[in-house]
Amino acid sequence: MNDENRLLLPEAPATGSASRPAWRRFATTHRRSLIVAGILLAFLVLAWLLKPHSTQPAGGGRFAGGGPMPVVTARATTGDMPITLIGLGTVTPLATVTVQSQISGQIMHIFFKEGQTVKAGDPLVQIDPRPYQVALEQAQGALARDKALLANARVDLDRYQTLFAQDSIAEQQLATQKSLVAQYQGAVLTDQGQIDAAKLNLTYAHIVSPIDGRVGLQQVNVGNYVTPAEPNGLVVVTQLKPISVVFTLPEDEIPPLLQQMHGGAALPVTAWDRSNTHQLASGTLQSIDSQIDTTTGTIRLKSLFANDDERLYPQQFVNVVLLLDTLHGATLIPQAGVQRGAPGTYVYVVNADQTVSVRQVTVGPGDASSITITAGLKPGDTVVVDGADRLKDGAKVLVRQGGAARPGAGAAAHPGSDAGPPAPGQQRQGGRRHSQPGSSGGS
Repeated sequence: MNDENRLLLPEAPATGSASRPAWRRFATTHRRSLIVAGILLAFLVLAWLLKPHSTQPAGGGRFAGGGPMPVVTARATTGDMPITLIGLGTVTPLATVTVQSQISGQIMHIFFKEGQTVKAGDPLVQIDPRPYQVALEQAQGALARDKALLANARVDLDRYQTLFAQDSIAEQQLATQKSLVAQYQGAVLTDQGQIDAAKLNLTYAHIVSPIDGRVGLQQVNVGNYVTPAEPNGLVVVTQLKPISVVFTLPEDEIPPLLQQMHGGAALPVTAWDRSNTHQLASGTLQSIDSQIDTTTGTIRLKSLFANDDERLYPQQFVNVVLLLDTLHGATLIPQAGVQRGAPGTYVYVVNADQTVSVRQVTVGPGDASSITITAGLKPGDTVVVDGADRLKDGAKVLVRQGGAARPGAGAAAHPGSDAGPPAPGQQRQGGRRHSQPGSSGGS
C-alpha cells in the first residue's frame, strides 16, 4: 500500500543550479565581465552628457539657418580731418625774478600782500634810508669844500702864470701849482661819484617790482635786517601773462614740423589738463630747440599762451595738442567700421541686395570718433559699424541705420573746440601722430 501511494504522489521540485533561470546562471558565470562593461558604459554616458551640444542645425554653421543678420550701418562722408601731435609739457613762466636787496639795512615797510598781482615799478619793500641819506649829505659837503679849493688853486695858477711870464718865479713853482689844480679837480670828481653812489643807495632802499606778475610768499618781515646775500631773497615775482609751455616730441616728427614752420605757418597749440578732459588754453607754437636730446630721442618746443584767465600756472603739467595740418575733403567713416584681421584692414560694405562684401581699405589719420579712408572706399558707401563680428563675405543682413560720420567730425581735435582731445588710441602720448596715410593698419 505504501508503495502504491508513493507512486501516485507528485515529485518534489529539484533543487540546485538546474532549477535557476538561464539569465541568472549567465550573470553568475560572467559576473566580472559584466561589471567591467557596466563601468565602461557609465563613463561613455557621462562623457556624452558633459560634451557641449550646438543648438544650430547640423551643417549650417553659425551663418546658416538663422536668417539675415541685424547690423548697424553708416555712410562714408566727406569732411576735414586735423593731423595733430601730442606731447607732455610743463608750464614755464617767461620771467621769474627773485627780488634781492642791493644794500644792507632794516626793513621799515612791506607794501605787498602774498599772492598779489603787481605791475612793473610797484613798491614792494622799504629799507631804512637814513644811513644813506647821511652819507649823501657828507659827500655833498666834501664836494663843496673841494670845489672851493679848486677855485682858489685856479686863481693862484693864473697869478703864477703871469709872474712866470715876467720871469719873477721859478718854473717849478708854476708846475707845482698846476699839479695842485689837477689834484683838486680829481677830488671834485671823487666827491661827485660819492654823491651819485649815495643817491643810488637811496634808490635801492625803495625796492620795486621789476616785472608784471604775481608775488609769492614773503621771505622776510618788518624789522628784519637784510643784506645783498640773502639766500632766499625777499620775495619771488613770477610773470603769468603771457606764459609759455615747454613740451617734447619724438625726433621723427621734426621733418614735417619744420616744413610747416619754414612755410611761415602759425601752428595752433592747445593745452589740456592731465586727465585730457578740459581744455585750459589756446596758443601758438613759438620756437623749437636747436638740438635733440640724445638720451630720450626727443626735441623740446615752446608754445606761447596769452593766459588772460590765468588757467595755466607755473610748473603745471599739461597735455599739449599741436595742430600740424588739416586734411580737407577726406573720406570719413566711424572708427567702429574698420576691421583688422587676416585680410589686413578692411570694412564690410553693404550691397544693394542687402548682402555684405569684404573690402580692403587704407586708413589715414583719425580721431576719437572718425577715421579717414585714403583708398578702397568712396563717399556714399554704406559700411557696417556694429554686428560685424557675426558676418562673412556674402552674408545676408538686416540693415538698421546708425550714426554716419559727420563732415568735419575730426574737428574734435582742433584747438579751440569744446570737445575733448583725440583719444590715446589714435594719438598716443609723447607726440605720436595719427596713423599715417597709406598705412595698412593690419593686425
